[in-house]
Amino acid sequence: MLFYHPSPPLGLDPLLLLLGAMLIDALFGEMPALFRRVPHPVVLVGRAILFLDHRLNRPSRSEEARRTRGTVTTILMIGAALFAGRFIDSWSRSLPLGFLIELFFVAVLLAQRSLFQHVAAVAGGLEHKGLAGGREAVGLIVGRDPKSLDSHGVARAAIESLAENFSDGVVAPVFWYVLFGLPGIFAYKTANTLDSMIGHLTPQHAAFGRTAAKLDDVLNFVPARLSALLIAAAAAFVPKGSPGGALRIARRDAAKHASPNAGWPESAMAGALSLALLGPRRIDGETVLSPWLGDGKAKATPADIRRALQLFIIACLLTGLAVAVLYFLRPGSHSILQGPSNWM
Repeated sequence: MLFYHPSPPLGLDPLLLLLGAMLIDALFGEMPALFRRVPHPVVLVGRAILFLDHRLNRPSRSEEARRTRGTVTTILMIGAALFAGRFIDSWSRSLPLGFLIELFFVAVLLAQRSLFQHVAAVAGGLEHKGLAGGREAVGLIVGRDPKSLDSHGVARAAIESLAENFSDGVVAPVFWYVLFGLPGIFAYKTANTLDSMIGHLTPQHAAFGRTAAKLDDVLNFVPARLSALLIAAAAAFVPKGSPGGALRIARRDAAKHASPNAGWPESAMAGALSLALLGPRRIDGETVLSPWLGDGKAKATPADIRRALQLFIIACLLTGLAVAVLYFLRPGSHSILQGPSNWM
């Protein structure tokens, strides 16, 4: 048995639905016109996390109490995400064109176009507004202090964010949707949001966010490594890209990263583009002596950001190709429309 996903009566095959969602996300991205009027699903998740954080993570409590309450928060949020995913899935299967509902939710939980736009804005900022413009743009996508970065540091930070978020924002949501449908992608995005909000090694969240951080590590274990492979494959189609270098540097340097997962796509990107990424940086006012990933040039430029964006586009296309291959290899894939039976 491989994958399970209940299909709606006369609904679109789930893997084709996923391909459609990837296309919609690539074309329309964050849909700002819509989400200026209604809150984005991830925004709703963030509000719930913030509420629980304020109520349960009080400094007056002991570290053990805060860790326990953080675990409860994580369980509550993941449970709610699984319930919401299953409810929407069941609801969509009760409607003649209910697959459109699922198509919408999957599309808005992917981040291909928005990631491309944010990273491209860094290259544009450096090219047209100089260091100040690059710092302003990169400050929207990284946690470190952009004022501490020179132009090469800004470019490296943008490329690192592109690589890591290719895994978190594209490959991992696709992976968990393929395995478990809407409940899977809902649970993953909730875990990832928990980690981004409370999974920090700070006095406020070291205890409270411990479970959330560990869960995010577990859920990203396979997608991070798949992302490195996709980046390596995409390097074959980028000028002066090095698929072999991507694989070699990923194997050699991934474990140097403080994260058990982020090092894989970042190292692969460094090797693919013959760059040196990561290195010493300032985070929250403190200097972090991170090791270098890769043995190429550290003086990254806007042109290197553009090459990384080319690689990212191809890696997204290869992700879609992998979904298409799964569709054609899966038994019973000869029909675009699915009847009431389940697929495996």
